[in-house]
Amino acid sequence: MRYPIAIEPGNDTTAWGVVVPDLPGCFSAGDTLEEALIQAEDAITGWIEAAIDDGQDIPAPSHIEALRAARPEFEGWLWALVKVDPAMLDDTLERVNISLPRRVLHRLDARARSAGETRSGFIARMAVEGREAAPA
Repeated sequence: MRYPIAIEPGNDTTAWGVVVPDLPGCFSAGDTLEEALIQAEDAITGWIEAAIDDGQDIPAPSHIEALRAARPEFEGWLWALVKVDPAMLDDTLERVNISLPRRVLHRLDARARSAGETRSGFIARMAVEGREAAPA
């Protein structure tokens, strides 16, 4: 899947601005065109992950020509497509095998129990919340 982005050209004194019209409030910038494209990919990924975590629907990407016709505020801007890995939209459970030292596994299980969660649920929540578990 590819999301169209509108790119406001920058110069020596202003950054290249990027807006993702299909994802409300999703924007980024970079000092160079290349940096702006990389930042746009990060912004889109972050926007989609936050929306999924909040239980929101993810809008389908539009066609660039449709956006160009409907969004006159982007006249004179460049357009590009940013590829999004469809796997990041997939909430299908997948069994994984990890190796941990026993002492680490013991601490992990203790923290999960104290939080009233399973090991898998605890690990998933820590990953989604994007923070480290509090020290035991």
